[in-house]
Amino acid sequence: MEHSFHKHQIKEKAFRTQVILILVAIFAFTITYLATKAIITALVLFIAIIVLIPVYLFIRKKIIESSEIKKMEEVFPDFIELMSSNLRAGMTIEKALLLSSRKEFAPLDRHISLLGKDIVTGKEVTAAMQDMASRVNSAKIKKTIDVIISGIKAGGNIAILLEETAVNMRERSFVEKRAASNVLMYIIFIFFAVAIGAPILFGLSASLVKIMTSILATIPATDLPSNAPFTLTKITISVSFITNLSLFFLIATSFLASMIIGLVSKGDEKSGLKYAIPLALISSAVFFAIKSFMSSYFSTFFG
Repeated sequence: MEHSFHKHQIKEKAFRTQVILILVAIFAFTITYLATKAIITALVLFIAIIVLIPVYLFIRKKIIESSEIKKMEEVFPDFIELMSSNLRAGMTIEKALLLSSRKEFAPLDRHISLLGKDIVTGKEVTAAMQDMASRVNSAKIKKTIDVIISGIKAGGNIAILLEETAVNMRERSFVEKRAASNVLMYIIFIFFAVAIGAPILFGLSASLVKIMTSILATIPATDLPSNAPFTLTKITISVSFITNLSLFFLIATSFLASMIIGLVSKGDEKSGLKYAIPLALISSAVFFAIKSFMSSYFSTFFG
């Protein structure tokens, strides 16, 4: 009942967010159109607000969820170790679960409290623990709970099983952190390639188009024979097109690179999304800096 009420609250909050987003987009469209009298600019701003803000909120939500899952995975060995101590003290599984909830286990304590409420209201222990694994949405915790459930069904010594599971989880976490330190050079290379290397190349490309356009504009038109090995003609690609295309690729590459960094360092793509916006800002800043520097440098030669 409480879980369904929580879902209803989430749906209401999402609906209110959508309504506010539409109102903000309409307001921005109206103000932009009245100020500029440009319907295309106003439409682009309207579509950008409708599309980009939900994407930002979705990414922010996933980052928060991923951070909470990491915190729960870190404290879960302490939780099951405390539960093991309670079982060794002679408590039943139900009571050991209820007394193992601690505020320092947050945000896991909320799920432990829900687990205790399910057990108190008469739900079977194994079914309640499976529901908890579904709510936590962590592959590591789900596998650990599956092991605990198998031990309960087999009738083994649950206290010893919980202690060994806690030790194994800590060892696995240590191995993952050690592996993350070993791949640090790969992360640095990805960061350098996306934040420094790619913007420099795109900035040089944009500057080259501008320079070639200026050079060809000064060359007088002449009739060349048809069998000439090459001809110099007017460049039809504009500098603004190259700039917009470069920015699009830099932003897209930043998001993809951040997911790769998360996968390499943490084993989870979503954990790397927090690097996407900083990477995009740094690469864009480097791009404009290189483009501005090259344009000012060559302006002394080509006017």
